[in-house]
Amino acid sequence: MKKQDTKKNTEVTAPKGKILKGVVVSNKMKDTVVVLVERFVKHPRYGKYIQRRKRYKAHDGGNTLDIGAKVSIQETKPISKEKRHIVITQ
Repeated sequence: MKKQDTKKNTEVTAPKGKILKGVVVSNKMKDTVVVLVERFVKHPRYGKYIQRRKRYKAHDGGNTLDIGAKVSIQETKPISKEKRHIVITQ
């Protein structure tokens, strides 16, 4: 007789792609928002922390977000020419 495996597959997989936090700065496109992500990097020579900003286009199905909303976005496969992220939390 073969021994049956009674364990269920209960592994929790981590989300694929980086998760970034930012603020919605534009919602004028259909199903797309522009999210401004700010980060601090240390200057290699002087050691001072410098603020860096980058704008990402993210998919927001149904245009549910307003300008100023704090959101998290996640990397995903390309949705269009410039959209590579989706909104995961509001």
